Amino acid sequence: MAAPLPSSNRIHHTVPARAGAGLKGEHIPLILDELPDVGFFEVHAENYMGDGGAPHRALEAVREQYPLSLHGVGLSIGGENPLDRDHLMRLKVLNERYEPGLFSEHLAWSTHDTIYFNDLLPVPYDAETLQRVCDHIDDVQDVIGRQMLLENPSTYVAFERSTMGEIEFLTEIVRKTGCGLLLDVNNVYVSCTNHRQDPIDYLAAFPMDKVGEIHLGGHAPDEDDEGRPLLIDAHDREVDVAVWALYESVIGRCGAFPTLVEWDNDVPAWPVLYSQVQAADTILTQAVPADLKHAS
Repeated sequence: MAAPLPSSNRIHHTVPARAGAGLKGEHIPLILDELPDVGFFEVHAENYMGDGGAPHRALEAVREQYPLSLHGVGLSIGGENPLDRDHLMRLKVLNERYEPGLFSEHLAWSTHDTIYFNDLLPVPYDAETLQRVCDHIDDVQDVIGRQMLLENPSTYVAFERSTMGEIEFLTEIVRKTGCGLLLDVNNVYVSCTNHRQDPIDYLAAFPMDKVGEIHLGGHAPDEDDEGRPLLIDAHDREVDVAVWALYESVIGRCGAFPTLVEWDNDVPAWPVLYSQVQAADTILTQAVPADLKHAS
């Protein structure tokens, strides 16, 4: 095993336009022993909100060897309540402690009054929700002192009260707040399948110049009450071939972006996840970096 670098000599925190993996505790000993060729690792912020202990020692060892991306799942950006100040301050401390190259959250809500739902629930796309989400993002970016990326959701129902489409909603958020976007290609495929839309058309209209990271993950096939396809964003299996095809088309058209392979449930042995990371890296190595493509 290579000797860890001292904290003062961390490798540069910028996340490269390569493939990374969601960091799981059971994989860390092997990762630190073998130091696999991975562009970066991403962690869920809420798993590291304690002050210390073994999880932080392990994450610090990984951070000394790899760039890090911090992905929040509990801010409830779309919720009607004000943001939880204690939660927000813990996010600030994590950003300062680990200097992640990227920081992101979901376009979703998960709280109501004092109740926390262990799910990422959708929001209607209307003017009232738009203003609330923008206010929350402004609050996050002011407190943490950096840009946040906002992830497009996977959805299963549409709200009758919505007055704009998802891409228009996301574009307005970016315009008003200066945040960036996290494009989850699996979420696009899941949502478009569930709403009988074309994912190719969706991706063609997506503001790729605002994207700072891409996510890939697995979904579970199901059926609705009428026997039509219904996809569940399960994160419990390999990336679907249809999602790979969409991803490859995006990279071919827009250039290379930092790309995370998510696998959060029924987590496999490290070599299985690593093979998915390598598959994404193969696609990325054939592409022009997105910042160069946009500048040309």
